[in-house]
Amino acid sequence: PEDTVTSSFASFIHGARPEHLSQTVRQRSKRMILDSIGVGLVGSTTRVFDIALRYCRELYSSVAVSSVYGKPGVKLSPTLAAFTNGVATHSMDFDDTWHPATHPSGAVLPALLAASQMLPPNTKPTGLDFLLAFNVGLEVQGRLMHFSTEAHDIPKRFHPPSVVGTLGSAAAAAKLLSLSSAQCCHALGIAASLAGAPMANAATQAKPLHVGNATRLGLEAALLAARGMEANPLILDDIPGCSGFSAFYSVYQPKPLSTPGQHHEFLLEKQDIAFKRFPAHLGMHWVVDAALSVRNLFINYAGSFSPSLIRSILLKIPVSKYINRPFPSSEHQARHSFQFNTCAALLDGEVGLGSFSESSIQRQELRELLDKVVVEHPEDNVANFDKMYGEVALLLHSGDVLTGKCDTFYGHWRKPLSKESLLKKFRSNASHVLPEEKTEALITLVDNLENLSDSSQL
Repeated sequence: PEDTVTSSFASFIHGARPEHLSQTVRQRSKRMILDSIGVGLVGSTTRVFDIALRYCRELYSSVAVSSVYGKPGVKLSPTLAAFTNGVATHSMDFDDTWHPATHPSGAVLPALLAASQMLPPNTKPTGLDFLLAFNVGLEVQGRLMHFSTEAHDIPKRFHPPSVVGTLGSAAAAAKLLSLSSAQCCHALGIAASLAGAPMANAATQAKPLHVGNATRLGLEAALLAARGMEANPLILDDIPGCSGFSAFYSVYQPKPLSTPGQHHEFLLEKQDIAFKRFPAHLGMHWVVDAALSVRNLFINYAGSFSPSLIRSILLKIPVSKYINRPFPSSEHQARHSFQFNTCAALLDGEVGLGSFSESSIQRQELRELLDKVVVEHPEDNVANFDKMYGEVALLLHSGDVLTGKCDTFYGHWRKPLSKESLLKKFRSNASHVLPEEKTEALITLVDNLENLSDSSQL
């Protein structure tokens, strides 16, 4: 059917051209690509990545053509490489975040990297083709998130990348594979049948699978559509009595996507992305910056940081059950704990990769600080990445109170990382698995992506 929401999305995917990407969109998306590769590289050192890789290598025989993060010489089938690299990207919760809340790059980039290596030599996509497909995947995710008011707050039911990320991956792969408009429509419909994961698996080793599955299953949806599989052509429309994409979100109000060109502005043009400075849930970045601020006040007050002077720690945070964890017992729980990240920042003056090791989590002095935490949920502090704040107050035995507050952390889209900070993060992450010369070559490659004749070089 013509003139439907679903057909408008399919037409957008099919009709997008490189010239539709502004310089701002190109630069912002290249920053995302570089950061996501770095996060995936350091993520390839994690236990959950090893489990996923072993699973793929042992249980599947495949046409091994696509590379795996951090494992020179190891190749898998395209869909399994996408899955494994997606797991690596989200293994530390270190990947980028958008608003409404989702992790856009990890759900799209691994599928495109794998597909680029899958295609025959004479049909390899250029770097510009790759950049366009990446942005198509981002745009579809962002537009879908705006269909529901429920999606604007920190989620309660479905983990967003498992939903919009799967369709974003399908859209990106459909673009890279040059599918027809009808095939793009079917790819979205197929992807909708492969999407969805519950929030209850946040803060567990299963959560990285959400991103791994999104990028893999989106690629599979596009490949199935390319081979003639069909799905409901109204999957994104609001059809009374028959749920399509509306099954994932309440108060569903879909809107058509305008034709790419002078009348369409990419969402990435309007709003930048949030890059994380340390590997934890985005909400942790507010309380860490607040904790570091009040820690400096404490040192000026007492001459050094002395936990014995603290009677209690008042933490003012939004209501969000899955990241309100008073005593986390694993690295994944710690990455999703307002209390842990606050106390780690207070105790160490920083939060980094080592903060989430078992030895760090189980420190006696850290547990003693956690015992002092009291949580409040002010009515004006809503669970929304565009509106929330973090506040940390130290109530001292002397009766004095020291307070730190963060409305916008460094790395948020309102306060983006500088080029120097982003490169520092990438170099630090990549150095865990790559020699310096390859790290620098990747930086140059991504920076000049539009001029790359064969994107599989990535």
